[in-house]
Amino acid sequence: MRPATLLLTASLTVLTAFSAAAQTDRPHNLILFIPDGMRALKVTPDTAPTMAAVRDKGVNFKNPHSLFPTFTMANSSAMATGHYLGDTSTFSNTIFAGYTVDAAGHTVTPFIENDLVIGDIDEHFGGNYLNEEVLLQLARAKGYSTAAIGKVGPTLIFDHTDRATSNGQHSIVIDDSTGGPKGVPLSDEAKAAISKAGLPLATPSRGDNGKAGSATTPGTTVANVAQQAYFADVATKAVLPLFKDRNKPFVLVFWSRDPDGSQHNTGDSLNQIVPGINGPTSLAGIKNADDNLAQLRKALDDLGLAATTNIMIAADHGFSTISKESKTSPSIKGSYPDTPAGFLPMGFLAIDLSKALKLPLHDPNNKNALVGDNAYPKAGNGLIGKNPEKPDVVVATNGGSDLIYIPSKERKLTRRVIAALMEQDYVSGLFVDDDLGNFPGTLPMSTIALKGSSKLPRPTIVVNFRSYAAGCDEPTVCSVEVADTVLRQGQGMHGSFGRGDTMNFMAAIGPDFKAGFVNPLPVSNADIGMTAAKLLGLSAQHKGSLIGRVMTEAMPNGATPRAYSGSISSKPYANGLKTVLQFQRVGAQRYFDAAGFPGRTIGLDIGQQKTAERCPRRSKLSSHSITCRDRAFPAVAAPSARSRRPPASRPASSARDCNGACRASG
Repeated sequence: MRPATLLLTASLTVLTAFSAAAQTDRPHNLILFIPDGMRALKVTPDTAPTMAAVRDKGVNFKNPHSLFPTFTMANSSAMATGHYLGDTSTFSNTIFAGYTVDAAGHTVTPFIENDLVIGDIDEHFGGNYLNEEVLLQLARAKGYSTAAIGKVGPTLIFDHTDRATSNGQHSIVIDDSTGGPKGVPLSDEAKAAISKAGLPLATPSRGDNGKAGSATTPGTTVANVAQQAYFADVATKAVLPLFKDRNKPFVLVFWSRDPDGSQHNTGDSLNQIVPGINGPTSLAGIKNADDNLAQLRKALDDLGLAATTNIMIAADHGFSTISKESKTSPSIKGSYPDTPAGFLPMGFLAIDLSKALKLPLHDPNNKNALVGDNAYPKAGNGLIGKNPEKPDVVVATNGGSDLIYIPSKERKLTRRVIAALMEQDYVSGLFVDDDLGNFPGTLPMSTIALKGSSKLPRPTIVVNFRSYAAGCDEPTVCSVEVADTVLRQGQGMHGSFGRGDTMNFMAAIGPDFKAGFVNPLPVSNADIGMTAAKLLGLSAQHKGSLIGRVMTEAMPNGATPRAYSGSISSKPYANGLKTVLQFQRVGAQRYFDAAGFPGRTIGLDIGQQKTAERCPRRSKLSSHSITCRDRAFPAVAAPSARSRRPPASRPASSARDCNGACRASG
């Protein structure tokens, strides 16, 4: 973190420049609105009229991508830095930190949606575990007024190394923890503005929206209205008026917990797949997020800021209904507390691996206690081995995908773990650390940009869980996935590599965006970070090289690049299973549609690659089959998961084009 004096000097210098410039020459303001867990095709004029209006009157990013693993903290790190996860170390919501994180209850597998936990990990890894500059930090240094408001965890990421306890200009950070001992302190100026607006200085709880239920008691049937009303009021009645009074450009991040929280905890279909996340509670969560955006847009109009403010909307991920069913899992045969017979218990992956490896299972969230028969680790995470202080295998449980760490990096043990996973019907695709070499049935982690300059331990294996469609004709709307979670069948989860989870909602409107433009080119949450920085005139000193692109095609007079698509397939495992990745690219930029075992992942259709030109095989990728093709973007939009048919295509225009696709995805 820069010394306060330097920040203050920089702020004053830029403020002078802003004041001296004509109003028309000032940088435009930016609001980044994140409706957590908003599925692209659930935004309609009926369900979410405000978001639909932004999409239809501004830019419709019709081919959006969440980064895999499709979790909140992972994708918030991409939005905040413009980098893929291999650079940011934020591989999921629950990770293996490589040390005991005191702020997370003295565990090596912290859940990082927590301000104190983020601070602990920052301190352990040299003050900035992301190892990259973040959006609000850069904007603050250039003199912008900055604020981040909303869901605890991802909200702080946008300026996580800053604290209002020192002198100088700070970001206003308001989340679930504000006003309590775990919250980020507010400056006296921010407190005064909030109090002047007649609002409390402490965030209210989620109330009934936070109730997940149990195996016999349904979860919530209400949206997160009260808490988010507070966030919206703080933003519109305190922060935006304060920013206008400062007479400087501003950046505001608003992270709406809905529809994510309402979809997770939905009580509409206890233990039943249908309606799952498409019931009335989820629709109420979508409307709640939309109402928050409507309030923000009205405040901009009332304050005379609408014409000078860009709004970018980007959900962190899509969503799926939870399945707890398996025909192969050894854990399914046990009897567990608060788990219906025949359903997978929480932590089933750790339990199954412990049995397959014939090694004891310890609970890192319960003082490393031994997990006995007919029991599961309290948070699903597991330390597998005779000595929990030096485990052979670590499992970080997350939901639609799990992370497996093998601290010894032993290839023989890795092979045994892969063999155990290949026997389970809930697995659909494995990605393995490149440093251990190639394994049949798996793809290297680098193919999905998980191998980069990360400071934290990199997973040895990333496990994607099976997904399928049930309940309607559109798979991305009615996606169902096996999930390793305390939540119940019929409730909601994400994290998988199915198109239901990777297809997040994205749109933009404002003076720096085209009007009424449908963008068929692939875009991602890493592109959100890079485009936001471009709009604000910010320049980061990048340490990693896994960087998103500026979405120039969405800007007036901006360049429109070409896009390509293809697939990568592993050699089959002994049982015939192979991991297949379907991707798109723009230049060297990679976009991942879906991945897994064919027939076990929503949106993965290896058959649509039959007409693709096969790239020349290189020794580095000799264990993989790679195809690519040149698609006529932007004239043709990307196919929906429903269509099951490829758009018009032709072979790559040159060997160079094909090789470039292979390089980008290999």
